[in-house]
Amino acid sequence: MELNELKNKIAKGESEIIEFKKSTGQLERGMESLCAMLNGEGGSVVFGVSDDGKVVGQEVSDSTKRDIASCIREFEPFPLLDIEYVEIPDTKKQIIIITTSNTDDKPFVYKGRPYMRVESTTTTMPQNRYHDLLDHSYRSTTQWERRTNPSLSLSDLDEEEIRRTIRIGVETGRLPEAAFRSDIQTVLSNLELMKDGQITNAAAVLYLKHETSGYPQLLLRMARFLGTDNKIFIDNKQVHGNVFFMLEEAMAFFFRHLNLSGEVKGLYREEKLTVPRVALRECIINALIHREYNTPGGSVGIAIFDDRIEVVNFGQIPLEVDFSSHSPQMISKPNNPVIARSFFYRGTFENWGRGLGLIKSECVEAGLPEPEIFSKNGCVTVVFPFSKESNNQSIVSDSGLNYGLNGQLNGQLNGQLNGQLNESQIETLKYIKTHEGSNTTMIAKGLEKPFRTIDKHIKALLKMDIIERRGSKRTGGYYIKNK
Repeated sequence: MELNELKNKIAKGESEIIEFKKSTGQLERGMESLCAMLNGEGGSVVFGVSDDGKVVGQEVSDSTKRDIASCIREFEPFPLLDIEYVEIPDTKKQIIIITTSNTDDKPFVYKGRPYMRVESTTTTMPQNRYHDLLDHSYRSTTQWERRTNPSLSLSDLDEEEIRRTIRIGVETGRLPEAAFRSDIQTVLSNLELMKDGQITNAAAVLYLKHETSGYPQLLLRMARFLGTDNKIFIDNKQVHGNVFFMLEEAMAFFFRHLNLSGEVKGLYREEKLTVPRVALRECIINALIHREYNTPGGSVGIAIFDDRIEVVNFGQIPLEVDFSSHSPQMISKPNNPVIARSFFYRGTFENWGRGLGLIKSECVEAGLPEPEIFSKNGCVTVVFPFSKESNNQSIVSDSGLNYGLNGQLNGQLNGQLNGQLNESQIETLKYIKTHEGSNTTMIAKGLEKPFRTIDKHIKALLKMDIIERRGSKRTGGYYIKNK
């Protein structure tokens, strides 16, 4: 924006859609006003302009920009904002303009509180107004699962999965026996998954074949990281498919990367994971049922570290829900009731409101801390903490990589660490494993590669903290590093 254009806007004074702040010393109040504008018709907060409309500007440092970014992360859901820095000629000062347009993602909260504009004043939003916006948002979300998709046909759906739902529903008494004798189209219509002969979005979420595209939000991201941060991953997998497929893939990933112990009870052996299987399964089910599917870019994410599991879901926590309670209750109506109903028929979802209480009680009963649950940047995150010692198994990836938690590489190395190792670097790493103590010259000779190439690979592996050099400069060599 040009300075003259900005001055013309400033000359009109403050209103519902524009507010002045002398500097970012009033950043908190400015963010509250921005929240109010997000809940209204949009608008701009201008820093560097006094209340009476005088352009004063301010010096903008990297620290100023970091403070703004930090405050923006306190919004829920995460807003789309336009930030401009307009220089004032012949000075080192600038004017900061943060603008939002009208959006359907209301209501917004800043640091857990909703705000609204009354003419040129920002005030806390009354509870009834907040609930009106929340209900409107809820209707728009649930409306998406009921919408039909003309480009889909019955052949795009997995009939076997639909039949499985019918069979389990009838066996558990949750569906009438007549469902057995009905054709697929009739069943889908009765389950509100087909309307006027067309497939709904809910049906796609539940039963779309894996190879069918058009729903990028049907994505599950899974990673097993080395250590307690996300610098190096050992296994990284993404799957696309319907929710029942994603649930199976999620549980398989947990079994692959969590310690499995057995306890004999009577005639049967009971297998236990580092974190209770029931708690993890319930967490994934709730994520799949309650997430916001109307945004194509969303996904469910699973990250396993040495000391915790994080499950991240695209959505937001209703303000009414108290997650600090030992027996928390979920919102009485799920974001996607049609989708939730099919989970109920499958016997994987018993009734509304029990999920979080079950997750917490399972962890406590297993001697683990209660999971942490929080909402940030438009996502809900559930963290399952555990001790490193309780999950001291080797980690095996689909690519054949086996990496014990003590840092020793075993077996065949065909994967990628941190997404950066190429085939030649992996070959070098394999050689070091099987010929520990070798120096660069020996490795180059053994692999029949140029010395400079191997030297480059060695430097990369050292930088990634995967290998280390032991011994003197003259007689030493390289080893897999113990973590």
